[in-house]
Amino acid sequence: MLAAFDSTQQALRAEMLFEYAGIEIDIRPTPKEITAGCAISIDFPDENLPEILSIIRQEHVEIRGIYILTEQGYMPMAWEDPNDAGRANA
Repeated sequence: MLAAFDSTQQALRAEMLFEYAGIEIDIRPTPKEITAGCAISIDFPDENLPEILSIIRQEHVEIRGIYILTEQGYMPMAWEDPNDAGRANA
């Protein structure tokens, strides 16, 4: 899975928080099919999704979205962002 960001500051902050939590992550360029304001994205294992979402919510990390790699490319995953006042993020 992939977390994309709108700012480098938030991407680097998320990297620090995920690593502190002991999650194995990879920093990579944001795929061109994902429209985001930051060129850095974070790859993480699917099994860490609940912990990733918990950190994002608890620490108020601002992200563009969570994406799943499919045969058609990266597809957005619907999730609830508390920073968007109940709007479903994709």
